[in-house]
Amino acid sequence: MELALRNSLTARQGVSTDMQARFIAYLDAKPRTVETYAKALKPFFAYLASNGITQPTREDILAYRDELKGTHKPTTVQAYIVPVRLFFQWAQQEGLYPNVAEHIKGAKISKEHKKDALTSGQIKTILKDIPTGSLQGLRDYAIMALMVTCGLRTIEVVRADIGDLRTAGDSAALYVQGKGQDEKNEYVKLPQPVEKAIRAYLKARGAADQAQPLFASTSNNNQGERMTTRSISGIVKGRFTGAGYISDRLTAHSLRHTAGTLNLLNGGTLEETQQLLRHSNINTTMIYLHHLERAKNNSEARIAAAIF
Repeated sequence: MELALRNSLTARQGVSTDMQARFIAYLDAKPRTVETYAKALKPFFAYLASNGITQPTREDILAYRDELKGTHKPTTVQAYIVPVRLFFQWAQQEGLYPNVAEHIKGAKISKEHKKDALTSGQIKTILKDIPTGSLQGLRDYAIMALMVTCGLRTIEVVRADIGDLRTAGDSAALYVQGKGQDEKNEYVKLPQPVEKAIRAYLKARGAADQAQPLFASTSNNNQGERMTTRSISGIVKGRFTGAGYISDRLTAHSLRHTAGTLNLLNGGTLEETQQLLRHSNINTTMIYLHHLERAKNNSEARIAAAIF
């Protein structure tokens, strides 16, 4: 009966770009997610067109995945295959085409962090290397200090407004709109040196409007306007490089990893670190713990001491 259903659906029509557009319109997700899915589906439809495939089979999907594996990282392969699976799931649900992508796996992705954390000494060096004699320097220092002590994502820095500086108990706090959230209902507590750095920057900027972005661009083209995640990432990367830390594994996200790592190393519990980083699943936080357990394993040194 299932085979008959598949044959019936396939006989109706092939897979078309019109179906692709209908699927994108169907998605009930945030605009950025919809945009990501739309971009991820384009290579698949280009693959079908270049190979003259109008009625793809399971074998065609597998061949497409294997071609991706030859030229892309596992994370990219996964990002391309997931929308394909969802597309065919939707197509069958709508009675347009059989779900030929059912149970097709993307790529095996390591649970280890793709970016490196920094040591406390390295962070001190990087922060010390930032000259604070200019508005740009004050801003960059405040951004770096905030991200590395509070574990903020670049998007959370971008979304922050001056009015989000509030209090929580007896501590200064910054309310943030976290990943996948629609409101600023979570906060991070600002250590005194971090609040001082932010206040010094705002004073130099002369900003008082509570609706203004907490951190603003200093470029000629959009001076005073809200920054982008790309610009924040560029600032962090530039400060790393300027201090002599040059590596593809060091990015803005490294500051978030550093926050989690240093908190655990200095007595923070797993639950406290989960709350700090605002992980919805504690298993994500446990990756940090696993990494530290290996880092504390001094087996190599003991073996070397027995030999040399």
